[in-house]
Amino acid sequence: MIDPTTTAGATRVAVLGATGCVGRAVCVAYARGGARVVGIARTPPPRAEYPFRSLDLAATAPADLARILAEEGVDTVVNAAGGWGRAEELRRGHVRLVRRLVAALGAMETRPRLVHIGSVHEYGPIAEGTSVSENTVPRPDSAYGRVKLAGSRIVLRAAQAGTVDAVVLRAVNVYGPYTTPTSFLGALRERLRRAGPEGLTVRVAPARRDFVDARDLADAVVLAGRAPVNGKVINIGRGVAEEVRELVQVLLETAGLRPGAVPLVDAPVSSNGGAWTRADIRQARCLLGWCPRAGVRESIEALWEQG
Repeated sequence: MIDPTTTAGATRVAVLGATGCVGRAVCVAYARGGARVVGIARTPPPRAEYPFRSLDLAATAPADLARILAEEGVDTVVNAAGGWGRAEELRRGHVRLVRRLVAALGAMETRPRLVHIGSVHEYGPIAEGTSVSENTVPRPDSAYGRVKLAGSRIVLRAAQAGTVDAVVLRAVNVYGPYTTPTSFLGALRERLRRAGPEGLTVRVAPARRDFVDARDLADAVVLAGRAPVNGKVINIGRGVAEEVRELVQVLLETAGLRPGAVPLVDAPVSSNGGAWTRADIRQARCLLGWCPRAGVRESIEALWEQG
């Protein structure tokens, strides 16, 4: 594997969505390699470790965003913005924001490299026992998957038209440090931290899903920022379908609970991930020189300590 810390160099990077799980990890990864980092998000962090701009990207005119990026002198932009929410909020954060960002980059005299964080949910349901590759025709069946695909297509069309230099990383489920509390594991962590295990019963679907540590995804972002790849989709995951029930057990153990202290009961599969996800990550190895490093227990421990 190529060490991403040797590829950041004197890069000046703007990280959009810098206060989220992925954005925070990306900031750390670039700074570790000596890059100059500017974070951009709607709400400033309690303590900014990097220069920070508070900006509602979905409401910022492309000309204004282009001016801001030019003022910062960035040569790389990472779009880790967005998140979950209702239909309008999803479209706002994953379609409108991306459309304005692409227009802004296309209008700049010196165009920064764009690394756009997509999602495995863009593919739609994945047949059990198979690994989804970048050649799979996307057929998302959830609102989240559809808006993520729409955003990725905006980026890819602009790259193919020559108006941006960009790559899309389709990431699997993300965990590790600062896992969002809107995710299943993040919500369980918040519940245990806030109220403890008393009276808690965890409903777990019989699902197996691919998870990647946010720090490993951030390393892939750094590598993608310098890779001679334009207009491509690259899957980022561990290439392993983990049993969600086993991940819950590891989280409960990490919280210091004895086996059986919290009842686990079966629940229907109802979330965006479906019953099975596993990414084919051979292109990430080939095109980026990347492979995942964090194991399940290491990632769950980071989730617990830095959730």
